[in-house]
Amino acid sequence: MKVAIGSDHGGVELKAELVKALSSAYEMTDFGPADTTSCDYPDYAIAVAKAVASGTADFGILICRSGIGMSMTANRFQNVRAAICANVETAKVTRQHNGANVLCLGADAVAADLALEIAKAFLSTPVDESERHARRRWKIERAQRLSDCSGLMHDDPEVFAAIEAQTKQEDAEINLIASENTSSRACREAAGSVLMNKYAEGYPGKRWYSGCLPVDAAEELARTRACKLFGADHANVQPHCGSAANMAVYFATIKPGDTIMSLSLDQGGHLSHGSPVNFSGKIYNIVPYTVDPKTEMLDYDAMEKQAMEVKPKILLTGASAYPRTIDFKRIREICDKVGCIMMVDMAHIAGLVAGGAHPSPVPYADFVTTTTHKTLGGPRGGMVLCKEQWAKALDSAVFPGMQGGPLENIIAAKAVMFREWMSPEKKGYAQQVVKNTAAMCKVIQDRGYRIVSGGTDNHLFLVDVKSSKGITGKDAAAALDAAGIIVNKNTIPFDTESPFKTSGIRVGAASATTRGMKEPEMVKIGTWIADVLDDITNTEVQARVKKEAAELVANFPVP
Repeated sequence: MKVAIGSDHGGVELKAELVKALSSAYEMTDFGPADTTSCDYPDYAIAVAKAVASGTADFGILICRSGIGMSMTANRFQNVRAAICANVETAKVTRQHNGANVLCLGADAVAADLALEIAKAFLSTPVDESERHARRRWKIERAQRLSDCSGLMHDDPEVFAAIEAQTKQEDAEINLIASENTSSRACREAAGSVLMNKYAEGYPGKRWYSGCLPVDAAEELARTRACKLFGADHANVQPHCGSAANMAVYFATIKPGDTIMSLSLDQGGHLSHGSPVNFSGKIYNIVPYTVDPKTEMLDYDAMEKQAMEVKPKILLTGASAYPRTIDFKRIREICDKVGCIMMVDMAHIAGLVAGGAHPSPVPYADFVTTTTHKTLGGPRGGMVLCKEQWAKALDSAVFPGMQGGPLENIIAAKAVMFREWMSPEKKGYAQQVVKNTAAMCKVIQDRGYRIVSGGTDNHLFLVDVKSSKGITGKDAAAALDAAGIIVNKNTIPFDTESPFKTSGIRVGAASATTRGMKEPEMVKIGTWIADVLDDITNTEVQARVKKEAAELVANFPVP
């Protein structure tokens, strides 16, 4: 058992006695000071708290004349619970109930022999893991997710109010937006870090400005972790968003006016894949392909025939509303026959790919683009993976081709997220997303609603509310919103409604899965969706569902 210990000048003598007495049973690390020369207690409290927070020490002991200043400083650190103890009973209770891991002693309040007994009791008492105390400890650490930005309550209360409102909304509602997720606290901390202060135009080791060694280290971590996670030759983690990632590939490979063949927006594609209102549709010649009218799935034979006629420079695959598995190997074969670049936008399914719940496009595609916040659940941003032969052209397209200084704080958060995905738990998460989506989809389908393509293989599905109930996606989404369930209106293949109304809604399970929900909860949610959509004017049903949904989510807190 490793114990970090420190004091100020007023606690040096007591510290020395504790180190001598405890060294036979514990691995003691003395962070100082060495003598009674006047010093500042926060310096030593910070050193010990860092050791405990990082896990390099199991416990901490801090001593000043009262113990108060030491505890106040140590408790600024996440995962540190520092407690002042003046007797053995208090030391035992704070360990059992609060899970305290840093003992603070007042040298003027306790004699050496009592201090030793307190320390022994503190270090040897196990934490009570019963539900009651575990729940309270969790609430201490969580602080309603507001402790990370609590300074804004004073510095900018209006911005804090917006953050608090978003927090409450996430806690109270069921978010089924397929393109949204919830990032970890670690990701949020990196995104809000001092790394945002640094201009870093260029790439690690080749920056325009000096003083970039820290951000170089963070960006290189993100790049190498991305390559390892996805098995890619090269990664560029600088794009600010998915659209910028796609733009970088276009700029690196083709010229204005060249032909891109991509899935039409109204068939499930994305704006940056060639919509006429987007830069991609304005700069390039876009030839859209569609899903099969009968199956509402990709028809690879038809895709090949069209590609052989069109001869695109890029064949772009990927979607924002396609519920089925994509056959990347088959598309590679098409690209080889045509002699074009294979580009895959896996923004929606990147987490499923990382977790092994969807085939990876990386072995087949020349370029793979993605956002980092959807099923990956990281910070909002983009990334491009490519074969080594394209690395130089890609990097030049990102900088100086289209962006200036990268957001190094967001890149650091990407690095954190990639590391999280290397854990076994994330593999299970990806599989659970797919299971949850299928379970929810089946309930709604069994209630008589038509599901586009007849089902789902990934994290989302589309409900045709127009043919099922004669309502629009816009009205369906509004009714569910009133019931505390958040989805979005969405066009479906060959939609007869305008994009502002739509015939369908898009439903996804990533965010709910992040909260720890599984198939039983998905069955409930699917039932509620059908209850509301059966009569979207029934406000009593909406109120009942909203109440029941709030009761459910109370047991599944947002990370």
